[in-house]
Parts: sequence; structure tokens; C-alpha cells
Amino acid sequence: MEVYLKDKLVNVIINRKNNKNIYFRFDDDLNLVVNANKRIKDKEITKLINDNNEALYKLLNKQIKKNNKNDEFWYLGNKYEIRYTDIENIEIKEGIIYVPNEKVLNNFIKNETKNIFMQEVLELKKVIKTPQFTLKVRKMKTRWGVCNYKNMTITLNSELIKYSKEALRYVIIHEMCHFEYHNHGQDFWRKVSYYEPNYKEIRKELRG
Repeated sequence: MEVYLKDKLVNVIINRKNNKNIYFRFDDDLNLVVNANKRIKDKEITKLINDNNEALYKLLNKQIKKNNKNDEFWYLGNKYEIRYTDIENIEIKEGIIYVPNEKVLNNFIKNETKNIFMQEVLELKKVIKTPQFTLKVRKMKTRWGVCNYKNMTITLNSELIKYSKEALRYVIIHEMCHFEYHNHGQDFWRKVSYYEPNYKEIRKELRG
């Protein structure tokens, strides 16, 4: 099944589930993935797509931008050109990363992600009271962070290393606040805004 979102022809993948509502998202291949109840007919889905053509077109462009960012090299909110040279260690100068090979670059990012995330957590622990928790880092497709208050863990998306430190700090604050508030009610956001007043602008950055 294919549909037009304005001038762009998009492939539609329909997943039949038992959920009550219909959910739309784009995958990395720019397919429009629709999760719909088994009773919903294709023509009803087509009508919903047409009725929300403008919104889905914007969502498609966000996914395109996200894909482009994944194809580029971003580190702490800045884009860098990668140049492979015969040096032994990584050097970062004026928007360029000099590196001997891809393996060294990947190890650098892995270590930087672990160290920087932990440093930010330790700094925020000084001002935000939380129970003792374990920090985990892994790549996630749909969430920037997860607080499991039952298991006393916070998991951060490793992709945050591509964004600014302000964005990373906000996500950590967000998850830390979930130890006290297990939902996104007014009290939760009041606490988040106390530690990060600019959180709404940062959320826009993370949405791409």
C-alpha cells in the first residue's frame, strides 16, 4: 500500500494489533508504520492518513532530518568532518576530527559516552536527592531515557552523545525526577523546571 504525503510517495506498513487506538510513525527506511486494531479496515486507515496529511508530512521530514544526522558525525551538539590520517590518537581541531581508523573513532565515542554521562549524573546527584541507582547506557529507538524506580536504574540513550550537554543534562534531570513522581503530572514538570527552566526549548532540540 502506498500513499502520497503532499508530493512524496510513501510506502505504508500496517501492523494489526489489539490496541484501541491507531498509531503512526516512520521507520528508518521512511516507511509509514501504522499500528491499528484488527477490525479497522484499510480504507479507514487511508482516510485517516488523508485527513492528517499535513501532520504526517511534517513527521516524515523530521525522520528524514534524523536519518541525515545519523549519517553525519555529531558530538556534543556539534557536527564534525572526519579525516583519517596516520596519527596515533584522535585530535579535534576547528570542526575536524583527525583519527587513524574507524575502530579508534568508535572506541573514542564509546568511552566518551560512558565517561561524560557518568560525570553529568554525579554532578546532578549533588543537587537532586535520589535513591542510589545504577546508570545504564544503550541505544534506544524511541526514548531518550528510562527510569525504572522499582529496580533503581536509569537507562540513557547512547545517541545523546550527539546532542548538546544541555540536552543530556535535561534527560538525566527528567529521569531523576521520576524517582519521586512516576507520571508526567504538574508536580513532576514543576520539579523538572526548577532544575532546568529551559526544558521546553531543549525538548524541541531533541525532537529534531
